[in-house]
Amino acid sequence: MLAHEPLCVEYDLLGWPPDGPKLRLDYKRFSYAGKFVMTNTGKAVARADDTIVAAVAFNEDRTDADTLWLRYVTVDRERRGEGIGPTLLRHVRDRAVERGYERLRIAVNNPFAYEALYRTGFAYTGEQTGIAELLLEYPTPAIEDARARYQAGLEQFRERDLSDDEEQFLESRRDSEPPELET
Repeated sequence: MLAHEPLCVEYDLLGWPPDGPKLRLDYKRFSYAGKFVMTNTGKAVARADDTIVAAVAFNEDRTDADTLWLRYVTVDRERRGEGIGPTLLRHVRDRAVERGYERLRIAVNNPFAYEALYRTGFAYTGEQTGIAELLLEYPTPAIEDARARYQAGLEQFRERDLSDDEEQFLESRRDSEPPELET
């Protein structure tokens, strides 16, 4: 059962880098709330009843103008698991492609985000950042065995100190195919 009755959620791209707006998010409800006050990143939000329920910040790669980095994605703690984050990411992805970006990248630090990004068409590149985040990319990099690549990313998380919820989630995905793309 969802924590809230499903509401009409609207998705809006507020601005592109480097002139994105400042967003003041409640740190008790949103992870990374302080990162959204920066004005050098583009921003997009999801709103329900005129209240922000999710946000994403993004910027161009410093060395490749054809690449857009999704930097911070956050969903209201009370609204997680409702599919709002992946829908917001698809919205940004589609607007970025329309704007001419050839590649979108994001680094994730937990298996829930990893799965959500897979459902939006991103895939694990096989690379990690210096702080042990897994690098995902859209469009999907050429991969001969998509299942093996998906499982390789999950395996990276299995080697970490995890919460019970994360361990159960990873166990439920053992030997599975990548998730179906949501449209």
